Amino acid sequence: MATGRVVAVVGATGAVGSSTLRILEERKFPVKMLRCYASERSAGKTLTFQGESIRVEKVGPEAFKGVDVAFFSAGSAQSKELAPLAVRAGAVVVDKSSAFRMDPAVPLIVPEINAHAIKKHAGIIASPNCTTIVTVMPLKPLHDAARLRRVIATSYQAVSGAGVRGVEELRRQTLAWARGEAVRAEFFPHPIAFNVIPHVDSFAENGYTGEELKLVNEIRKILECPDLPISPTTVRVPVFTAHSVAVNVETETKVTADRARRLFRDFPGLRVWDDPSQNRYPTPLGVEGHDDCFVGRIREDLSLANGLNFWVAGDQLRKGAATNAVQIAELLIR
Repeated sequence: MATGRVVAVVGATGAVGSSTLRILEERKFPVKMLRCYASERSAGKTLTFQGESIRVEKVGPEAFKGVDVAFFSAGSAQSKELAPLAVRAGAVVVDKSSAFRMDPAVPLIVPEINAHAIKKHAGIIASPNCTTIVTVMPLKPLHDAARLRRVIATSYQAVSGAGVRGVEELRRQTLAWARGEAVRAEFFPHPIAFNVIPHVDSFAENGYTGEELKLVNEIRKILECPDLPISPTTVRVPVFTAHSVAVNVETETKVTADRARRLFRDFPGLRVWDDPSQNRYPTPLGVEGHDDCFVGRIREDLSLANGLNFWVAGDQLRKGAATNAVQIAELLIR
C-alpha cells in the first residue's frame, strides 16, 4: 500500500463493509493507507487487507483527517452524523445508507447508468438501495431504446440484505427445523425458514413499505424520470445471498423479446441467461459472487401490446452494495 489514496471504511466489520474491503482488493483500487472503523463493540478486531493486518478503530469525529475517500456502510444515523464531518475534513464520502439518497443536492449513482451525475457532488455521493440497483440495471437500456411508460416490480430478497442477524436467523431456524424443534422468529416478524414474508421494512400509512417506496423514488431519481409510474412489492425469501426481481414494463414503442435480449446483452453490467429449454435462467445461487446482474425469462406480455416481462437477479452484497460503491470511487479518481 505504498501509492494511492487514503481510504476509510466505516462499518468495516459488517456484511457490506467486509465486502467493500474484498472488492477494493479484487479491483486493485489504489489504496495507499486503509483505515477501518466500526462501533465500540467491534473496535480492536483485526482485519486483513492486501496481506496486512488492519486494526479496527472506533469511529468518531476525528477519524477522517487526511482521508481521501470514505466508504460508509454503518447505517443512516451514523452517516447523517459523521459524513458531513468527513467532508469538512477533506474526504469524499460514498454512502451506502439511505441517509442522503433523496437529497436533491446529493447524486445517486449507478455508474453504468448515470455516471455523468457524479460531477454535481459536493462531497457526498449516495449509492442506491440494493434492490433498486438490481431492478434499474435492465430498465435503463429499455428506457433508452423505447421510453418506459410503466413499471411493475416484485422483489424476492435474500436475508443477508437485512444484515448479519438476518443470516443468523435463517441458519438457526433451518437447523431447528432439521432437529424437529420449534421454529421461532426473533429478528423477522415471522419465521423465514421455509417461508416467505411479503413485508420488507416498516409500513407507511398508504400500506406500502419503506423498501417499496425506496424502489419507486430511487429508480425515478436515477433515470431522471420523476413521474414514472412504478408499482412495487418487496418480499423476503429464505435465501442467504442475492436478490431477484420479477419485472413487467410497458414501453412507448414495442420491444420484442429478441430485441430486449440484444439490448440487455449489449449493456455493461448485465448478462443474459435465458434458455428455458435448458433450464437456463438466473437463480440466487447461480449469481452469488458475481458483479453483473443476470437477466432471463424474457418474454412479451400476453395482456399488453407494448409490455415485456423478465426476471433479474444480482448479488446484493456486491453490485447491490459494495461493488457499486467501489465503482463510484473509481469514477472519482479518473
